[in-house]
Amino acid sequence: MNKVSMLAGAALLAMAFTPTDELQVGQKIAKADVQVLDISGKTTTLNEAMTKNGLIVMFSCNTCPYVIKNQGRTNAILAYAQQKGIGVMVLNSNEANRGKEDSPEAMKEYAKKQGYQWTYAIDKKNEIADAFGATRTPECFLFDGSGMLVYHGAIDDSPSDASAVQRQHLKSAMDEMVSGKQVSVATSKSVGCAIKRVPKP
Repeated sequence: MNKVSMLAGAALLAMAFTPTDELQVGQKIAKADVQVLDISGKTTTLNEAMTKNGLIVMFSCNTCPYVIKNQGRTNAILAYAQQKGIGVMVLNSNEANRGKEDSPEAMKEYAKKQGYQWTYAIDKKNEIADAFGATRTPECFLFDGSGMLVYHGAIDDSPSDASAVQRQHLKSAMDEMVSGKQVSVATSKSVGCAIKRVPKP
């Protein structure tokens, strides 16, 4: 495929997906009752993953360079969430890669290698990603116990370089939320690979 064809294909793919309005801080969780298939073969929902202390929904995948750069931080922050009694759901919305790098089998292998202790599930037809307005991997949404969005964005302020992190946005948001405080930095820019959507008719 030549460069012109590649650019044209990318443009068509971009036009094929126009996200719904991005879920805003202060809005309620969307598609909380939609069934998703976990790598264990069981179905679950965001509502089932929610605890009285809240829920983190992270859109991720297996091969994005930014996901790989954040592997250690992802494991640490999601384990921290569990320590705080916050539910965790990692969603793979890369439907265009479902027969390849983001197949259910590849997801199982990736989760095993990473030692995931939380739900890693398929977001079929990007239904939840579309409802949230999620576009990147990794991209985080933190909800309080009532299902209200209190933080949306990156894990920290240096997605490409762990050694340069100055502020841990998601950790601070969780600490403030659990303490009953207003989240001081409620949004940040998610940096990563575009979610691989299948063009819709």
